Amino acid sequence: MKNICIIFIIALFAVSSAFAVDFAPTLLKLSAPSAIQYNFDGSALNIPVKVTGSPSSTLFLVYTKDKASSIININNGYLGWHTVNKVDTCIYAAQPMLLDMGTSNITWNGKDQDGKNVEKGEYTYYLFGYDSVNSKVFASPLTMNQMGVNVGYVTRDHLGNKLPRPLLVGSATNPVDSEGVAIEGGGNGNAEGYKVRSKWTLGNDPADTGLFETTQYTGFMEQATFTPSPTEADWWFQFTTDNNLLAHMRKWKWVPNGDSEKDTEWGDGGEFVYSINTGADWWMQLQEMRYVGGDLLAGTQTDHSGVSTESELVMVSASEGEEMFRVDLSEWWVLLADAEAGGQAASGPNKMDVVGDNVLLGAHSTCANQMINPTAGEDEEDWNRWVNANGDYTGDHNFEEDSEKPWVCHDYNVGPYKYQIQADRNLFSAFPCFDMGAVSFGLYGPDGTGLSYHAYSGETAGGKQATNFIDDDTPYDGIYTDNVSTDSAWGGPGGHWFIGQDSVKGVIAYELVSVENDAPAAFAVAQNSPNPFNPTTTISFTNTEAGNVSIDVFNVAGQKVDTIADQFMSAGNHSVTWNASEFSAGVYFYAVKTGDFSRTMKMTLLK
Repeated sequence: MKNICIIFIIALFAVSSAFAVDFAPTLLKLSAPSAIQYNFDGSALNIPVKVTGSPSSTLFLVYTKDKASSIININNGYLGWHTVNKVDTCIYAAQPMLLDMGTSNITWNGKDQDGKNVEKGEYTYYLFGYDSVNSKVFASPLTMNQMGVNVGYVTRDHLGNKLPRPLLVGSATNPVDSEGVAIEGGGNGNAEGYKVRSKWTLGNDPADTGLFETTQYTGFMEQATFTPSPTEADWWFQFTTDNNLLAHMRKWKWVPNGDSEKDTEWGDGGEFVYSINTGADWWMQLQEMRYVGGDLLAGTQTDHSGVSTESELVMVSASEGEEMFRVDLSEWWVLLADAEAGGQAASGPNKMDVVGDNVLLGAHSTCANQMINPTAGEDEEDWNRWVNANGDYTGDHNFEEDSEKPWVCHDYNVGPYKYQIQADRNLFSAFPCFDMGAVSFGLYGPDGTGLSYHAYSGETAGGKQATNFIDDDTPYDGIYTDNVSTDSAWGGPGGHWFIGQDSVKGVIAYELVSVENDAPAAFAVAQNSPNPFNPTTTISFTNTEAGNVSIDVFNVAGQKVDTIADQFMSAGNHSVTWNASEFSAGVYFYAVKTGDFSRTMKMTLLK
């Protein structure tokens, strides 16, 4: 009898375990040489690429290297669709190729996109791959609102330390089970009232909806992504708009499974408010807010209705809740000719993503996307890095031969509807693509070059709401997307679903500079020590390649107050000391930049 009981308990444990499966995705990883010598003589260059985890639909691209400073506001392409400024640019892009797991060769003959021989020199090559063979994997029951926003992916804490597991945080959402059935109330409204933010830890069993952590707060209509405080644990910023066409920024302290605490000392009585000039329809009021570095929050002030012709970013102090300055984006986001041709004069942006010093901009109702760099200073004329508008068929509006509004970009009555824009660490940016048939997302290269549309396995022409990247060397790196297109009704099934994805880069050069065999594998910046400090502190970092390194110090207003280093350094570990005896006590940020890598950290000076 005793043995029977033991067998029964073991069997019961086995059955229960079968229903409790933690999310542990198989990552797609690409590996290729960091540096390759090539004679640029027209011969075939074979680049060995190793694929692990899953097959990879792979793109190969060749870019200029270290030429960004000489590329100033260049327009190219049909209709002048592409503007690049102070960014290395694409000279060759191959068609996607499906690589099986194992090692394959990608071949390049040293020619550019026009079939001309490329001059001898140094070039950066990129590989972007995603799993187009296997089905999506259910990762989290936290669902996405219509238009793909409200969900933030958090991989690091306020000190810049990597979290053990990434967090997904969504506002006013309806969590769903593995069948896509809603399990909790929520939703947006134009009257201020009760809201819920749900927090989910990746790696949890996505079928166990009891693992949600929530907090309650108040707001109007919300579509903005979760914005954690850059300096304080457990604090976050809310962005909400009301029927009076006002945008409200507020600061809250997250109380697990309770009521969030509003910071009434922040801003004016606990909020910063500004006008949004747009139409009365709720979807025209969709705006976005993100932390963009230093002490700056950026909120959009944009129009989708034709009521006004304004497009700007409102820059607000994250520490004080006061307006710092505004950035006029109308040069790129207002086209009066589009309104005259039957579209809208302005159409965004109202979608943002932040990767390092770069901010990606987009909107659901336009052909345009843009990347800007706010660290360039308050002179917005120097902020732009690239703009992709009509002309290359990636994200284009009214491009069909029989279009009644030929090549009108700002038009919210046609697809593709781009409900989001996000980028990985190498600045490949993607938008979910709805109303373009059985495709999943449109893709841009690091300079905004259009790389067409791509499809996950089993894709249909149904709705698409999101294409999110987690790319921070975690066990969960990849694309996270919705699964709406598998259902005939818009809005279901919900949840977050995993797709394997990776991108890497290397150098193709006529003459290779020798590199030490023990060169560090990753760029890294350590927390300054001591911290807090008075008056000196040491900043240590690891440089993967020899090159120029700059280390700048910023105050909480985002103003550069000192440069610690700006010089050529070898690959390896380095340390510098900052003497702050001439500076007042307070919070400062130090930014270490080298090549395509950068990292900003916070430090505190005591007196």
